[in-house]
Amino acid sequence: MPHELERITVFTGSSPGRGEAYLRAAHAVGTRIAERGIGLVYGGGNVGLMGAVATAAREAGGEVIGVMPEALLNKEIAHDDLSAFEVVPDMHARKMRMADLADGFVALPGGVGTLEEFFEAWTWLQLGIHDKPIALYDVDGFWQPALAMLDKLVEEGFVAEAFREGLLVVTDPDVLIDRFLAWTPPAPKWPEQSAPSATLR
Repeated sequence: MPHELERITVFTGSSPGRGEAYLRAAHAVGTRIAERGIGLVYGGGNVGLMGAVATAAREAGGEVIGVMPEALLNKEIAHDDLSAFEVVPDMHARKMRMADLADGFVALPGGVGTLEEFFEAWTWLQLGIHDKPIALYDVDGFWQPALAMLDKLVEEGFVAEAFREGLLVVTDPDVLIDRFLAWTPPAPKWPEQSAPSATLR
């Protein structure tokens, strides 16, 4: 059965990074998500790659929902052209809301915050808190060192091979969307355990 895909949550940097490749990738992802009729959920800012992906999606006519914690309202420049902008109490609420709105997650290049968001969403998949696809959008090999670390975790018995294989790695926005649509989740880490109360579907 095809995976439902109304919205994709994008994790990415509040900085543009070095060089033009990252900005081009953010623009391509935002544009194609919108052109294929899928909504975009992100952190709500108008800076760096996060601003670029949101602006591209809006310019292509797409739905874009920003979610920002109260503490960042005066620190981040909020985007002024969104379909919806939600203010939540804190970072934990932000991640939960972004996850609740999403049918899939993709991490573009970014910093520590992007890493933290990606790893939490991937952990939630392993624990059965949600059953949504997760992808790394690899720009010029950006994610290759992280993938090598994940392979080491599998090699040393800390991550099941099924979850490593289930992590999608893509370099093209249409491939990203197509693979999300064809997604079949792996079994949770502890299949006999009842799902936590915070389960997201």
